[in-house]
Amino acid sequence: MKDLLFLSHRIPYPPNKGEKIRAYHWLRTLSQHWRIHLGTFFDDPSDLDGLAALQGLCADIKLVRLHPYRSRVRALAALLGTGPLSLAYYHSTELQRWAQAKFASGIQCMLVYSSAMAQYVPRDLRDAATTGPVLPSSALAVDSPLTPRLVALADYVDVDSEKWRQYSKAGGPMAWLYRLEARRLARFERTAAERFARVLFVSKPEAECFLRIAPEQVEKTAWLGNGVDTGYFAPEAEYADPYPAGGPVMVFTGAMDYRPNVDAVVWFAREILPRVQAEVSGARFCIVGGRPAPKVQVLARLPGVTVTGRVADVRPYLAHATLAVAPLRIARGVQNKVLEAMAMRRPVVCTSAALVGLDAAVGHEIAVADGEADFANRLVELMTAPVAAKKMGEAGRARIETDYAWESSGLRLLELLRSAEHSSAAHGRSARTSCPAVVRGEVIS
Repeated sequence: MKDLLFLSHRIPYPPNKGEKIRAYHWLRTLSQHWRIHLGTFFDDPSDLDGLAALQGLCADIKLVRLHPYRSRVRALAALLGTGPLSLAYYHSTELQRWAQAKFASGIQCMLVYSSAMAQYVPRDLRDAATTGPVLPSSALAVDSPLTPRLVALADYVDVDSEKWRQYSKAGGPMAWLYRLEARRLARFERTAAERFARVLFVSKPEAECFLRIAPEQVEKTAWLGNGVDTGYFAPEAEYADPYPAGGPVMVFTGAMDYRPNVDAVVWFAREILPRVQAEVSGARFCIVGGRPAPKVQVLARLPGVTVTGRVADVRPYLAHATLAVAPLRIARGVQNKVLEAMAMRRPVVCTSAALVGLDAAVGHEIAVADGEADFANRLVELMTAPVAAKKMGEAGRARIETDYAWESSGLRLLELLRSAEHSSAAHGRSARTSCPAVVRGEVIS
């Protein structure tokens, strides 16, 4: 096995939220073919409970504690400069030195997960692959051996700059800051792409969004969709009912300190739920996810609303819910919460924003609604038509089984890495033919 450097902005375990789920499955796939050297951040001590699982996949792990308060201060200090605040937030001298040591060791493959981690990759990867002092060409033998170049892929997942631009559209006193970050980060996303053989995104719309920023990167831009572990999200398994007796339950799952999720549940609980409760007696709304923001916590005071906080297993909450909702008004990429609910055979009602990037038949495999009245109407229709709701859940599960297996995306990821390796090797052979004077694979000019 060759060695592969994997840099991720979040520890990819446990796979209990969108950004960690995709990273975990990439890690699991790659570990079957490479010795993985993982460099990553963690900000929640409970994430270390799964460290043994990561150690079983990696040859080496560098964990750096991310202190949110310090990181925010560091990001705000970046306002005085010209770089993105996101890069300052995820900057670590400790991780940078560790990564540089890996480059110096001659590591030949790497995957960078999220655009913020591209800051740890040298602007010229040829320099990264060169160890020791650069010697003049006269000091080299004509037949110096040629070492393959460092092959680097980036999985940006989403166009993060577009997320900040969406935040700015909501207005408010922070809109100027969000616009500034959108501009700075878009500039970095574009220039950083030059460092990689491929830049990946979670969906075709995300890839197209990036190409509007960086049209010159069309040849190296690709997309790989998310999947679902259908064996884990198995609706036929037995799950204890976590809900007290009562009326039908609508469930939302996700990280509840994430701004789009906070906006979604606040909007739903205050504007949509009362409309549903006026039509369906005892209708309830359960918000499932860790770190609920203060705006989310106060929703528990509303009639029929439950805020669970972190749960050990989200599957019982999906299995025993009447249906799942994804009322996202701000959304990037593919919504894992929707895929998981469909895998659990739950009928799902989502906004059109939450559907972007998903391939599902509207009205048959999933329901889509925008606006308070429309969303409430779709929910009432499904709650009062259990046969139709059951058919939608079954159709959704069938779609997941057909099109959303992690195995398929993992094979494509392997193909892209190997293709980049072959291209690099071909480049190296060409370089050796044209100029035999080299230092560890790079021609000296």
